[in-house]
Amino acid sequence: MSHPHNPIDTPEQRAHERLALDYYHHHEIEAARREVRDYWLDLAKPGDVMRSCFDAAFEEVMFGAVVWALNQDPLYPKVVTITRLPHTLDGVNIPGSRWGIDNPDSVYRVIPISGEERYLIRGRVGARRLVENYFTLWSPVMQTVGLLSGHELVVDEQGYFEITVDSSPSEGRSNHIQSGPEAHEFYIRDVIFDWAQDRANELSIERLGDTPSRPPFSEREQLDRIKDYMHKWATNTTRWNRQALDRPVNEFDFVIDRESDGALRGQIYIMGHFALPDTHSAIVLDVDMGGADYFIAPITNIWGTSNEIVHRNGSLNKHQAVANDDGSYTFVVSLQDPGVHNWLDPTDMPEGILTLRWAEFEGGAPGASFGVKSRLTTLAQLQQSLPSGCRKVSPQQRRQQLDERASSYAWRIAGEAGR
Repeated sequence: MSHPHNPIDTPEQRAHERLALDYYHHHEIEAARREVRDYWLDLAKPGDVMRSCFDAAFEEVMFGAVVWALNQDPLYPKVVTITRLPHTLDGVNIPGSRWGIDNPDSVYRVIPISGEERYLIRGRVGARRLVENYFTLWSPVMQTVGLLSGHELVVDEQGYFEITVDSSPSEGRSNHIQSGPEAHEFYIRDVIFDWAQDRANELSIERLGDTPSRPPFSEREQLDRIKDYMHKWATNTTRWNRQALDRPVNEFDFVIDRESDGALRGQIYIMGHFALPDTHSAIVLDVDMGGADYFIAPITNIWGTSNEIVHRNGSLNKHQAVANDDGSYTFVVSLQDPGVHNWLDPTDMPEGILTLRWAEFEGGAPGASFGVKSRLTTLAQLQQSLPSGCRKVSPQQRRQQLDERASSYAWRIAGEAGR
């Protein structure tokens, strides 16, 4: 296995995205998209602000459903990145595929498997080991049935590794994940903490054993599955966001422990929705890490896609943010630049959802001080209420911050230029 500059931009990924684009424009899928569009708008009943961003978000969520649905055959598995920004492939525009309240730091990849089969995942870690990396084996309803943390991953001197996957217990084997009847697919999360320096792990998958007992899924099967995924993506996104929308605005006290809520283990979320009364308002978030090595504050819309994250501060993680003198972090959400380094820019939208995420706690659990406190204020009153050490920035420093941000993300969407 080579060690490319961009482990996402693989021949397998490129071929899969071309296939997904063909299906996306299939007349049956175009008709199904129109039906899901009407269904979702009726289900969500958006206000003017959220309706204004629906068209762009809808395309991403629907294309994301196609990308994921087309990699569901456990006899012919592929490693596919399922959440990307819009990019160009051989001169062709590929839609984004963000959905489900995406984490801008994460490279999400899926591999379909069957508990009746044996597999070998091969890979190589980057020069810098990731702060957070999980190989999560899911059931069909996104419940964890097997898990291997990147911190436990055994690699050789060059960083190469192999992970065995089958229904037998490990019996002392390292890098083994036991599957079973409920096993459905791997959901692999590589967290890019330092956007400029970190790289996702290289990955490939091999199904072991005899020749597959049947050919790959037919076009008819793929079309039906895509339609199901598009509808499910709209329904699930609305359901997840209701956890924030049904609570008081500008309050962030709804804690989701992913150990008990399914989906991604090892993380704790605090969700809330915000609404800025006017362009002179600001929401201040005082965050205590509680011993977490990893934290991110991303802004999303009610369609489950993050706002502008490359050229604007639509998210900030612990590496990108600057701590106060006491080790806490203060973030400011406002439509105008508040002159604070930790500005969360809502991309000209006065409403949105924040899903604050903590992970990799020292000792395995958050400390007693863990949490967030929020307050609504005005930009005029903001400066006098900021804690000691809250870093200020000039317009020139802001431009430098944003230039460095865009440059550090480019490898994930560069296509031909990033090879």
